[in-house]
Amino acid sequence: MRQADMTVAISTMERPSALARCIRALLDGDTLPAELVIIDQSTDDATERVVRQVASSSAVRVTYVRQPRLGLAASRNAAIAASTRPIVAFTDDDCVPDADWLTAITSTFETDQNVDVVTGRILPLGPEQPGLHAVSLRTSCMPMRFGGRSLPWVVGSGANVAVKREWLKHVGGFDERLGVGSPGLAAEDMDFLYRLVAAHATVQYEPRAVMFHERKHQSGWLARRTSYSFGMGAFCGLWLRRHDPYAYWILARWCADRAVSLAIGCAKLRWPRAAGELHMLRCAASGITYGWRCEGSEMRCEAALAECQR
Repeated sequence: MRQADMTVAISTMERPSALARCIRALLDGDTLPAELVIIDQSTDDATERVVRQVASSSAVRVTYVRQPRLGLAASRNAAIAASTRPIVAFTDDDCVPDADWLTAITSTFETDQNVDVVTGRILPLGPEQPGLHAVSLRTSCMPMRFGGRSLPWVVGSGANVAVKREWLKHVGGFDERLGVGSPGLAAEDMDFLYRLVAAHATVQYEPRAVMFHERKHQSGWLARRTSYSFGMGAFCGLWLRRHDPYAYWILARWCADRAVSLAIGCAKLRWPRAAGELHMLRCAASGITYGWRCEGSEMRCEAALAECQR
């Protein structure tokens, strides 16, 4: 079996069964990583036992890091610090890599030495089921190349991205003011990808690199829409504070997409959909306030977050 000179970094918290599923799929793939780094923010030892069991029976080097809960961005930064290989591929514990995932990433880097970052498709895991919703999808089957400022959600997602180490150092990792577990709630990956393309890293979206994402129940899906919207606003707010003109375009495009969906919901009398889009716009506005003020007092940041959650 082929082994790639690459680290796979997985962030996890309180989901040992899901993590075990992700690791099994990774180790059953056509290409193995040279190193697997697990960053665990759990409060019990169940996840550590899963990782120790894998480490005892795998030819892949496994590094386990127990970290206090500081958020997803902090977890990914800890994975970068613990990794040793020249490329780091990121995913999450609620994802399952396709058998060809690492093969596609490796071949993309090897085929074109100018590629600095590889992203790929994210598809729903398993068949459709009532009450379950697909999330964080990237479904385009067309390869794309990015080498300048671009809409970050078109470039890729943090659940399926591989980056050369020199570019991780160049952009400084993930912004810990954003992402799950932080006051910014989400969009640490959008900020990370945006900083990469803004710094002129060459990003290749490779549809052969497929990651499957666990579907969410209604409550989790709604909560994710709330956090995603706040995070997108926070991400834009941080860049608006820096007077970055392209941030206005990102914000305008995202709001325009929400407005179109809102209009469709109203036209078809789908009031829950329309209400959901209004809620997302409202949360994004609160996120912008957070991003604009987050270098100020913590109280002002938390006030912006509370406004969205009311």
